[in-house]
Amino acid sequence: MFEGNSALGFAAVLAIILFSTKLLGLGFRHFGLPQVLGYIIAGLLIGPAIFGDLCGFCLIGFQGAVEEGKYWALLSVPEVSLLAEFSADNALGIFSKIGVLLLMFSTGLETNLKELKNTGLVAALVACSGVALPLVLGFLIALPFTGTSVTGIYHAVFLGTILTATSVAITVSVLKELGKINSKLGTTIVSAAIIDDVIGIILLSVVKGVVPASGAENLNAFEAFKSTIYGTLIMIVCFFVFAILAGFGLSKCFKWIDKRWPEHHRIPIFSLAVCFAYSWIAEEIFGVADITGAFLAGVVLSTDHRASAYTDSKVEVNTYTVFAPVFFANIGISSIKFLGMNPQVLLFAVLAVIVGLIGKVVGCGAVCKSFKYSWRESAIGGVGMMARGEVALIITAAVTSSTLGAYALPQDYMIMTVLLILISSVLTPVLLKLLYKEKKGALPLAAETVSPEDSVAQSVRTAAQENAETDENPPYDGGNR
Repeated sequence: MFEGNSALGFAAVLAIILFSTKLLGLGFRHFGLPQVLGYIIAGLLIGPAIFGDLCGFCLIGFQGAVEEGKYWALLSVPEVSLLAEFSADNALGIFSKIGVLLLMFSTGLETNLKELKNTGLVAALVACSGVALPLVLGFLIALPFTGTSVTGIYHAVFLGTILTATSVAITVSVLKELGKINSKLGTTIVSAAIIDDVIGIILLSVVKGVVPASGAENLNAFEAFKSTIYGTLIMIVCFFVFAILAGFGLSKCFKWIDKRWPEHHRIPIFSLAVCFAYSWIAEEIFGVADITGAFLAGVVLSTDHRASAYTDSKVEVNTYTVFAPVFFANIGISSIKFLGMNPQVLLFAVLAVIVGLIGKVVGCGAVCKSFKYSWRESAIGGVGMMARGEVALIITAAVTSSTLGAYALPQDYMIMTVLLILISSVLTPVLLKLLYKEKKGALPLAAETVSPEDSVAQSVRTAAQENAETDENPPYDGGNR
């Protein structure tokens, strides 16, 4: 009925998203559930996934579907499917992308480098186990559906690869809401998820590298080099070397700025510039996930504790006010088709979701248990790695690309990724909150101790969370520093 892609039209789209996400977020919080779960459900309700297909009307719809008369929509926007390409005219996709980058940047700012060093080995093994088990299980259950021909085996490998990806954005949001982001276990989960992303990109490159792809002649020399297995590995190593070397200079620069102009707005502004620059360099130049670049930018700036705390207090206000709600709502708004599905593909999608969730929980949880974590802590470690998101979408878009020719995965299997993201996005916050809930008379989790030198910072975080909760907002570090 109205154009949602104009400036004022998109303002109306934002109004609907912000109002609905906050309303459902408060409702879910009232019943002891994470607010991010309310954000995702809000996206499902205002988008076409439920009411558009089943009732013929929704608040936010897609231009193509509206023009074809599939349903009526109050506001129509360009296709914003989770698998749609990022484009300049997709304002909802742009806001969602900024939202996940800011979430990861904020996580990096709050990272305790001392704890990160202590959990490095555990995090690496958790990530490796969380990749290996879903890959094997996914491949095995896919074979009966894809067949044992050469093409079928490639498709089974592709589907198993999709199941390996982990999304840290939802887990990070829940850990922040619970005040556990700086705990030893929380640091382990975040570190493992970042390592998982890197492994996922490497695995994708390896899988694509063994497939006789078509259209490679259209790539320039640099892109063709990055598309090879050895080229991908070299570029990943080069990115981390670049990030570390540049980080030393940036850290000294920000310490100098903070010493000369403490708690000035120029500090968070320059910090955001570094965040977005790292994200772009990671994705476009080195072929590493942009969220990894945003996280590393935050880690680099976290070395100046006072400046990082001040920056985090400013960044998180904007993140949780606008960008994060849009990001989580967009998961539900995305064009999911519940009608007219291939029954065989739908059956496989359900089985793949079950296997994908179990594989992460068992694989990651088993490694945590082997490092003397309690059963509950091990369960938290497994559930924390269960969520899927942007990296799974990157892998799915790559293996369904026409550049793979006859070996490309059929588009019908995209429903598996969408269902996996939705179900894991719903279950992860609920299970994390249940697992973190202390029983009466129970001792706190042993792994969540705070070192003496961090006691002052922890007191500041606690006070900020209490102040934030009085306004019924998600508690975030630094809200009233």
